[in-house]
Amino acid sequence: MAQDAAFHREQRQVAAGMAAAALIAIAAIAITLWQGGGTAGPVGERLAVALRLDLFVIVWLLALIGNVARLRFFSAQDIAGSANTTASQTVRQGNAILQNTLEQVVLAVAVHLALAATLPRPELLITTLVVLFGVGRLLFWLGYARGAAGRAFGFALTFYPTAFALIICALLILTGRAA
Repeated sequence: MAQDAAFHREQRQVAAGMAAAALIAIAAIAITLWQGGGTAGPVGERLAVALRLDLFVIVWLLALIGNVARLRFFSAQDIAGSANTTASQTVRQGNAILQNTLEQVVLAVAVHLALAATLPRPELLITTLVVLFGVGRLLFWLGYARGAAGRAFGFALTFYPTAFALIICALLILTGRAA
C-alpha cells in the first residue's frame, strides 16, 4: 500500500510538471506567433537561419557527450568504456540523459527545418523553441537524479514545444497554408 501511495504521488508530481511545461510552451508559442515579425525570405535563407539557430540545440549533445567522457575519465570502473565493463550508476545516468537528449535533438532539428520550410517568417518562433529547448534540457539534466518528478518539467519543456511546432507544421501543410 505504501508503495502504491508513493507511486501515485510521483505520478501526480510528474503530471503537474508536464502540465506546467505544456502551458508555458503553449503561451510562448502563442505569443511568438502573435508577434509575427520579419519579412518573408526565400526558403534557402529560412533554412540557413534554422540551421544556425539549431547549433544551440546541438551544443547540448556536445555538452552531454563531454559529460559522459568526464564521468568515465574519473572512474576506475568506467574508464575502459562500456564495451569492456559494466557501467557505474553515475555513467548509466549520464548515458540515459545523453540518449534522451539525442532523441530530442533529432526531433527538434527536423521540426525546426520543417518550420523554416513551412512558415514565411519562422525566425522568432524557432528562436523561442531553441530557448525553451535549452532551458528544458538544463532542467532535465539537473533534475534527473531526483527521479521522474525531478525531470518531468525539463523533459516536457523540451518535448512539448517541439511537438506543438510539429502539429503547427502539419496543420499548415494539410490546410494548404504552408509558405
